[in-house]
Amino acid sequence: MQTLSLSQARRLHLQASGIYSNNFGKGKAGVQQVIEHLGYVQIDTISVVERAHHHILHSRLPHYKPALLDELVEKDKTVFEYWSHAAAYLPMRDYRFSLVRKNKYNKGHWSWYNNKKMLAYVYDRIKAEGPLQSRHFEEQKKPTGWWNWKEAKQALEQHFMQGTLMVAARVGFQKVYDLTERVLPADVNTKEPTADEFAQYLILNSIRANGFANEEEISYLRRGIKPSISKNVKRLTKDSVIQPLHVNGVNKTYYTTESTLQLLNATSSKKQVFILSPFDNSIIQRKRTNTLFGFDYTIECYVPEQKRRYGYFCLPILYGNEFVGRIDCKADRSSKQLIIKSLHLEAGFKRSSTFDKAFNTALKKFAVFNGVSSGI
Repeated sequence: MQTLSLSQARRLHLQASGIYSNNFGKGKAGVQQVIEHLGYVQIDTISVVERAHHHILHSRLPHYKPALLDELVEKDKTVFEYWSHAAAYLPMRDYRFSLVRKNKYNKGHWSWYNNKKMLAYVYDRIKAEGPLQSRHFEEQKKPTGWWNWKEAKQALEQHFMQGTLMVAARVGFQKVYDLTERVLPADVNTKEPTADEFAQYLILNSIRANGFANEEEISYLRRGIKPSISKNVKRLTKDSVIQPLHVNGVNKTYYTTESTLQLLNATSSKKQVFILSPFDNSIIQRKRTNTLFGFDYTIECYVPEQKRRYGYFCLPILYGNEFVGRIDCKADRSSKQLIIKSLHLEAGFKRSSTFDKAFNTALKKFAVFNGVSSGI
């Protein structure tokens, strides 16, 4: 069994998650490569600073522009919206793997809405009129009954989850729904994977995007998948597709691949500071972050105000291979300023002029990305 030091494990994870990779390319091709490499980029509605999906891509592509992602979804149709462990942008090449979840909804195994009249109503309108947003159903003024807006929104989302509708675009961050057959490219594979194919896909994706993973991490927020993951981890290990990995000081069995381990040979760049999204792929699994980095991170926008320690939308600060603090800030579009509400550095972290210089550089870049000034 391969053994890594904690320092090596941290470096491998950050390299694999794309933070320290410089080979994604530029423009739309670079955005496409990042999404395909990570397997998903999480979507979130909070816009205190630039939304999570754009922030995640910016952290790996310094010259990233949000319009690039819009083009990949709306024009090129090489990226689509659906559900990973949460709402996400996914590579169209992986479309068939979304069918596992969609068919559970479509066959009635999972459902959050089943008003057949409303489901038929919203579907038939989109079929006849073309792409529509939920607001297009607000013109029905009657406060009760199956045709009011709240019901329509639920019906649209049920169709989306079961795969009969897709998100063709977004306007002002609001979804534009259309029939799947009018959005999906004709050459996309639409054969639902077997349980073993799906498990293998999750295992290899998790290793590629994280450097290594254990069974719990691979199964993260996926209902009923653990037995299949365990079975296929054993099979892939036996077939030498993956191999077990031990990290010194961690009482868990991870799995990786020989090719992924080669990332440890990548040339280390000078220490940089990254201000990351709370939903960044490198930090989204909080237990893993705490285990590997000793960084106990919680996003506090979901915590009652009186119980917050660090602020409403505190962002993790990565310096080299360490998470050294968190910053609560807001991009104030009216004043064109990045307002820093608080900065908290980890106990034991020794601040230096080298760190301050790198942090100020990162802050300026982050402000520019948000279309405001850092004031530095």
